[in-house]
Amino acid sequence: MEHIKCLIIGGGPAGYTAAIYASRAALSPVLYEGVEPGGQLTTTTVIENFPGFPGGVDANKLMSDMREQAAGLGADIRRGVVTSVNFDVRPFRVTVDSEVEVEADSVIIATGATAKYLGLPSERKFRGMGVSACATCDGFFYRRKDVAVVGGGDTACEEATYLAGLCRKVYMIVRRDVLRASEAMQERVKKTENIEILWNCNTREVLGDENGVTGARLERKNGEVFDIRIDGFFLAIGHHPVSELFSKWVKTDAEGYIVTDGVSSRTNVEGVFAAGDVQDPYYRQAVNAAASGCRAALDAEKYLKR
Repeated sequence: MEHIKCLIIGGGPAGYTAAIYASRAALSPVLYEGVEPGGQLTTTTVIENFPGFPGGVDANKLMSDMREQAAGLGADIRRGVVTSVNFDVRPFRVTVDSEVEVEADSVIIATGATAKYLGLPSERKFRGMGVSACATCDGFFYRRKDVAVVGGGDTACEEATYLAGLCRKVYMIVRRDVLRASEAMQERVKKTENIEILWNCNTREVLGDENGVTGARLERKNGEVFDIRIDGFFLAIGHHPVSELFSKWVKTDAEGYIVTDGVSSRTNVEGVFAAGDVQDPYYRQAVNAAASGCRAALDAEKYLKR
């Protein structure tokens, strides 16, 4: 059985950055990229808020460059999905693609989180062409345009108020007749003049053409169907951390995010670390994920060199 000093699970900004730092620390890291090499970032187009790129950078190129940098420093980056783990034994046992078993002295979990979508075929069709799950990432592209935000909780209210500062008009599509957000967030939304709340509405279809989103078809609870004209359609109905595989051993919060020790990446299992969106329910930004990947590699180095 192959023995690995530092195993990294997940190939987004957190995983690749962890691989860069672990390589420089001579930990001989092995990284399995999972089902979506590059992570959620590859579902967007141009990133304008990652430091060092005054003109913005293509998301897929950024991930490709991170991967190349890690590999160039000596990281062993592999295609493959980790399908089971056993953190009861030392070294840890990890199975890849349900058939290859490896053992590892330390594990960095960087499996990310996936945005929750409505599940509409049209929503999937226009993903990256007007459909987004991150207003902070993509809102800049809709300056002085009309957009919609789906959701009625704190996240939706935050996204709507953020977009209201950039866009001409923001519709909030809320399936009930009340917001689930805190009173403070509700007040902020209601006081923002260019936010219009569409109560008791569900999205039937995202409308568009070869250039991207042009509108949305909504249905009220009373059966009335109507269209709105928009250029951007933002989902704000939550994220799902990819942590189920580890939850038997690693402590998670009520939403499934891995709990780490203070500002460190340490989990409750000694030798297991978490980085990126799988342990970050608040920021969910590429630069934060990269920074946490750095922390995880440094924490793993300290653990392995005790």
